Amino acid sequence: MRIRTIEISVGAFLVAGALALVFLVVRVSGINPAAGAETYTLHARFDEIAGLSMRAKVSMAGVTIGRVTAIEIDSEYGEAIVSMAIDKRIDNLSVDAGARIQTEGILGGRYVSIVLGAEDEYLVDGDTITETQGAFVLENLIGELVTRMGN
Repeated sequence: MRIRTIEISVGAFLVAGALALVFLVVRVSGINPAAGAETYTLHARFDEIAGLSMRAKVSMAGVTIGRVTAIEIDSEYGEAIVSMAIDKRIDNLSVDAGARIQTEGILGGRYVSIVLGAEDEYLVDGDTITETQGAFVLENLIGELVTRMGN
């Protein structure tokens, strides 16, 4: 009887460990359990995206409202075009809304931060956010500083 209790305890521990592992994999990989949620597409043009990747989060006021779905280069203008799938429930992004590339913490990944505008006209599926701020690249700043110190 005691061996049976130990076997059940070990089995329960293994199941709990497996569930915890699945939970961590889902959280770290950025897989959205509500992936079937309805979205619409917005685009933004940036001079510099420095490490922004596919499936990076799109947030507003610290809350995730979407994901980056595509990154392309416009070779004519030398800009990165970032496409984002935005949750359809977020329908109040005005035409003068802004988008910035930011970093999560000191060593974290890049993400797109949306800042609300003040206009009464709203962005719709396929629109482009025109007010953008590219990523801050520390290497560029250090290079500029070294160049200026050398002169």
